[in-house]
Amino acid sequence: MKKTSSIIATFILCYLFWILFTLTFTAQELIAGAIVSLLVALFAEKYLIHEDAFHLLKPNVLLNFITYVLFVFPVELWKANVDVAKRALSPNLPINPGIVKVPVDLQSEYGLAMLANSITLTPGTITMEIVEEDGQHFYYIHWIDVASKDPKEAGNIIKGKLENWIRRIWK
Repeated sequence: MKKTSSIIATFILCYLFWILFTLTFTAQELIAGAIVSLLVALFAEKYLIHEDAFHLLKPNVLLNFITYVLFVFPVELWKANVDVAKRALSPNLPINPGIVKVPVDLQSEYGLAMLANSITLTPGTITMEIVEEDGQHFYYIHWIDVASKDPKEAGNIIKGKLENWIRRIWK
């Protein structure tokens, strides 16, 4: 049953991307997309789905995901863009680059990946590595301006609201 639901979830994901990328709604395109999506789902589901296949379709989770994508992440992205733009336009370039080790309180592989990608997508930070030490996850992040060397404080500055919202999505 788990394999079937994983195949269905992967098929739906692939088919939605097919429709999004082609933006063609002829019968021939839709049938071709369905066939390709089914083939991809049959071969790739074991690599894509590791937990509950329909987790994102639960009402509370879906609402939190939509809120994150439409409101929370864009605000954090905007703040990081403004910060980097100010640094780039400043005549004395106030930067203090470095690598910080930041603790992360997420357990889900999807949550860890989503937070790492969100941090990397915001200008001024790049998640370089995710490590686990004694059951605790840490990110090594290259930061354009190391404002604090304290791991918790640096983590609070870098992660902002992102981690709390991602925890609501991926418990």
